[in-house]
Amino acid sequence: MKIGPSPKQMYAIGAAQGRVNIWQGSIRSGKTWSSIIRFAAAVATKTGPGEILITGKNLDSIYRNLFSPILTEPTLAFLAPNTSYRQGASTATMFGKTIHIVGANDYRAESRLRGITIALAYADEITVLPENFFSQLLGRMSPPGAQLFGTTNPDSPAHWLKTNYLDRVDRLKDWNVFHFTLDDNPALTDEYKTAIKAEYTGLWYDRFILGKWVSADGAVYDMWDPDTMVTPWDNLPEMVETYAIGVDYGTTNPTAALTLSLGTDGRLYLTDEWRIDTGNRTRAWTDAELSDGLITWAATAHTPHENTPPARWIIVDPAAASFKAQLHHDGARNVQDGNNNVLYGIRLVASLLANDRLKIADRCTGLIKEIPGYVWDAKATDQGTDRPIKHDDHSLDAARYAIATTEPLWRGRLRRKE
Repeated sequence: MKIGPSPKQMYAIGAAQGRVNIWQGSIRSGKTWSSIIRFAAAVATKTGPGEILITGKNLDSIYRNLFSPILTEPTLAFLAPNTSYRQGASTATMFGKTIHIVGANDYRAESRLRGITIALAYADEITVLPENFFSQLLGRMSPPGAQLFGTTNPDSPAHWLKTNYLDRVDRLKDWNVFHFTLDDNPALTDEYKTAIKAEYTGLWYDRFILGKWVSADGAVYDMWDPDTMVTPWDNLPEMVETYAIGVDYGTTNPTAALTLSLGTDGRLYLTDEWRIDTGNRTRAWTDAELSDGLITWAATAHTPHENTPPARWIIVDPAAASFKAQLHHDGARNVQDGNNNVLYGIRLVASLLANDRLKIADRCTGLIKEIPGYVWDAKATDQGTDRPIKHDDHSLDAARYAIATTEPLWRGRLRRKE
């Protein structure tokens, strides 16, 4: 059955006639689809001076969020014959017109806009762009009729986009802001909407499902309940896979390692923990001592079952270059860098815990002790940034590395929430 656009999508496409037009709200709500349609129409009809630009956090995210849908989404298929882009390239063409592709992953990206006059721009995920870059982008839109089209999910209410622009939109000339929710995307089934709502909890539910700009405040894992989320090591089910040992490396700080496995019940389990800290050492261990200790521990039993598979990977803090080199020197060949996207990892762990898809064995004493005290940094929140306080988080980081990095391996194998 052919599904047409929703009334909200049609309204936004028709009403986005201002200098700045922003689609904001829930994930998977149809924001990107309707914003691409409107941007493509502007490109097709563009005349006069000025360049066309697409920007986002980096070239990979721009390809994933804009060009991949154009080339693969059936409802955008009519744009594909008129769109040409090679992933990673600095330019694209659409309707025969050159489009500059600019990544903006830090404050230095602002210099890439100097000297360019912009007639049309598309900004993907505006909240992840540096403030000075966005300000420079607006300043470069000098031709008459210049327009920007952009998307964003909600963030902190103290984020610069919210305080400097969205909260003042009624005083900004020619700005339009369109708020979208899951119900504004007609392509989503009720079953999918129910499932995706279950994937998020707390802060992330408010932002990504309800589309609210809410602060990160208090406990990071506010759903934590040791009575239901911790299981006795002796009662662990048999494991069908051991994905990884996640390692957070420290010299003067603790070094922590945790094993991540998939149980026969379709849940992930953090089954065992190894920590070297002030409680069990009298001096800082060398890289050689830490490597030897980790490799020795990795070869021991991490569940009460004899047939538990060994870990496929040792996943280490990507900044621990000397320790990784020592592991390689000592014969560990399955070492890789951990995914250190902190907020994504936190969101993933929170979702797994809240949906009864992750359990922690009572042997993981360091992790169990750290979770209740893991809190958001109030000073960072006041500045519009989500950041946990960096204190007593060594086992937490090790667990996050293991879980986030191996997500492609376990994502399709978990049990459905009952």
